[in-house]
Amino acid sequence: MANTTSNVSFRIDSDLKAQADILFSQLGLNMTTAFNIFLRQAVREGCIPFDITINTPNAETITALLEAERIARDPSVKRYDDVEEALKELKS
Repeated sequence: MANTTSNVSFRIDSDLKAQADILFSQLGLNMTTAFNIFLRQAVREGCIPFDITINTPNAETITALLEAERIARDPSVKRYDDVEEALKELKS
């Protein structure tokens, strides 16, 4: 059976598209390939292949996430090569 393709058009926020293009490019994908992956996974699983929820992090969680991002970007924060090394320092 020969493969055939169909064109699909839809509107998307320009900023969201630009962000998605950057992400997919970093993953070695283009928009078409990313959507094909999504559609194949949805068909395979018979559902949207991820949870769609209205769960919003509370203020404490948002604060913790922002702190984690700040720490991750801070070059003065000590880094560890493995968990044992970090635990040893915590216990001392």
